[in-house]
Amino acid sequence: MDSQRKKKLVLLLAILLTFTVINGTMFNVTIPDIAETFGLLPSQVSWVMTGYILVYAIGSVMYGKLADMVPLKTLLTVGILLFSLGSVLGFLSPNYGTLLAARILQALGGAAIPALGFIIPSRYFDTDRGKVFGIISSTVAFASGIGPIAGGMIGGVLEWRYLFLVPATACLAIPLFRKWLPDERVQFQKIDYIGAILVSVFVSTLLLFVTLFVWSLLFVSILSFLILAFHLNRSDVPFIDPALLKNRKYAITLLTSFFGTSVMFGLIFVLPIMMRDLYDTTTIGIGMVLFPGAMAAGILGRYGGMVIDRRGSVYVLRIALIVISIGVFLISVFTGFSLWLVAAAVFVAYIGFPLLQSATANLLSTLLDRQTTGIGMGLFNLCNFISGAFSSAIFGSLLDTTSVTYSINPLNPHGPHSIYSNLYFALSLIAVVALVLFLWIYYDRSKKTTTTSAPLS
Repeated sequence: MDSQRKKKLVLLLAILLTFTVINGTMFNVTIPDIAETFGLLPSQVSWVMTGYILVYAIGSVMYGKLADMVPLKTLLTVGILLFSLGSVLGFLSPNYGTLLAARILQALGGAAIPALGFIIPSRYFDTDRGKVFGIISSTVAFASGIGPIAGGMIGGVLEWRYLFLVPATACLAIPLFRKWLPDERVQFQKIDYIGAILVSVFVSTLLLFVTLFVWSLLFVSILSFLILAFHLNRSDVPFIDPALLKNRKYAITLLTSFFGTSVMFGLIFVLPIMMRDLYDTTTIGIGMVLFPGAMAAGILGRYGGMVIDRRGSVYVLRIALIVISIGVFLISVFTGFSLWLVAAAVFVAYIGFPLLQSATANLLSTLLDRQTTGIGMGLFNLCNFISGAFSSAIFGSLLDTTSVTYSINPLNPHGPHSIYSNLYFALSLIAVVALVLFLWIYYDRSKKTTTTSAPLS
């Protein structure tokens, strides 16, 4: 693939990723409007987001597995078509059932874009792979920041249905993808349908448990996981190769990413609640606090990817975890003080997110061979979704404890704001744990890379 073709492909991926990520976040601010339109209870309307995330998470690992046996060109065509069809259906939805079906159809198709977006650089880019991962990760961080702002503006000026028109245009990218992606010769493989079903049951029940806290769902999730583990070790063509998870570097890198991503999701989840409670900030004001960090992430992410190509993934990932740890700790320190100080700390933490994502993706790609790239990167995407669900559910439950007035951060005074300071202090500790875990597994390798310019594996 020539350089011009690669540049066009990366640009197209970035645009599509922006559509899908914004589509996942901009509906948050219009949930009250949707509830009012159809006369729904909060528990009912929440499925507009929950259903989307659930299907999206499962789809990310399914597309990853399919990428090992089906041409990427075909998968992207099907995914984008489903995404666009779901968007059109959502715009025309006359009732809540149709709207929910539209969101699920969107998720079924939209999951292909980030899933395959992380596989394409692994498969077709060599010398500048880190740079491409940096662009992709910074796009995700930027789009997640502007999603609520875009949702508020479109929903406020027009109506929530018009939010569907933006992702509906994704179908225009199909001819370009089919032109710029190279043809692949793939070998048909027997599909482990039982393994795929067990993975779906495990993931869906786990995500539903952390969302609804129904303990029977946790029991089903644990049981399906145990059956899945037994099945994978006995299957001739397992859906997930057990050897992949037995690779210590791959498993620890995945775990590090899980912790680091949960910190960022926790930050984004708690911040709007804290700003509304302590500073009486409007929805637009909350978006404007997140926006500078999202902009910086979009700009710096690309340069972070270039550093990955020069210094290696381990070097950048270590910096990312340090930056995130410092940023979240500073939020804990400044909580209850000036909002400008909090915004500055959020800016610091936010710029670490694309570095974390791009360095992790590049590092994982070097640990996978051609036969396991798809499922390996699919599990990476799945862990990101699960970490977000866990973080939001756990911290949401802790926020119910509104009587906390004791601050565990010695640099922050006690007061009614202490619950938020404590949560961010806990997030900083999680980031430190991720950093220590990562340094432990890559200690010798990271020492070697300080004297070389070759990419880290």
